[in-house]
Amino acid sequence: MMDWSDRHCRLFHRYISRHTWLYTEMVTTGAILYGDLGRHLDFNEEEHPVALQLGGSEPADLASAARRGQEWGYDEINLNCGCPSERVQKGAFGACLMAEPQLVADCVKAMRDVVDIDVTVKHRIGIDQVDSYDFVRDFVGQVADAGCKTFIVHARNAILKGLSPKENREVPPLKYDYAYQLKKDFPNLEIIINGGIKTVEEIDTHLLHVDGVMLGREAYHNPYVMSSFDQRYYGDQAPSRSREQVVLAMIPYISEQLSKHGDGGKGLKLNSITRHMLGLTFGLIGARAFRQTLSDSKKLADGNPQLLMEALLKVKDANPDLLV
Repeated sequence: MMDWSDRHCRLFHRYISRHTWLYTEMVTTGAILYGDLGRHLDFNEEEHPVALQLGGSEPADLASAARRGQEWGYDEINLNCGCPSERVQKGAFGACLMAEPQLVADCVKAMRDVVDIDVTVKHRIGIDQVDSYDFVRDFVGQVADAGCKTFIVHARNAILKGLSPKENREVPPLKYDYAYQLKKDFPNLEIIINGGIKTVEEIDTHLLHVDGVMLGREAYHNPYVMSSFDQRYYGDQAPSRSREQVVLAMIPYISEQLSKHGDGGKGLKLNSITRHMLGLTFGLIGARAFRQTLSDSKKLADGNPQLLMEALLKVKDANPDLLV
């Protein structure tokens, strides 16, 4: 989710679901230790619960980054052992770490030694042509011995050479049964499944076998799928926000952000936030007009957050009998 699940995206998602856990895009340890901390770690208080996902492979660096994440107020530290991109591989982290379970265990222990919040791991079920269940079972077992209690399992192999990151999300076959078996073999661990999941019906099926479900691309392209999560999975009886209520909540936030960071057009732009909202009307008549309005460069250049209402009105007009 690099360049996708930034703080603006996460706040937008929070206005759709009050309780769903949110995760940052992967932040490298180098960015935290040597870069602009505010740029990489700032988040909105409304985002809680929110986890900081780290990319790195040096235990000491990860420990320092995790400590700063806790000090910054994050609720969880997540180590990425699933990203297959060549850029990440060159940094010797991401999915290639699955070949070094002892190193991952050392990284987890180093982070757990300096923070009180949960340290979790997101990973694949295998790398390249290594696709036996034993591989992921042994990986999880060794990392669990270091104290990790939660594993987020993207139920595909990561092909480190020959496939793009996009292809790595589509070409390797999904093997949900591997995640199910992990829960059977490690009943005391929290096993969360990820990969190719799109509907609440699919989520319900997975929850018969594992403890949780993570949505990635689907939550981004069809964010309103989360609108029923609070009642369905968290026991919250409050009504979910309509799409219009979500937009109305975002407008003052966008105005504030543009006022603080707009810098005469050289800093934050309207599109920096509205680009995350293009999928809000996914599946509705008029969704294309919504996206086109929010992609109009001339209108975006005006920097008026009311453009969101202009776009939404086109959907409301196309669906007069539907509460949008």
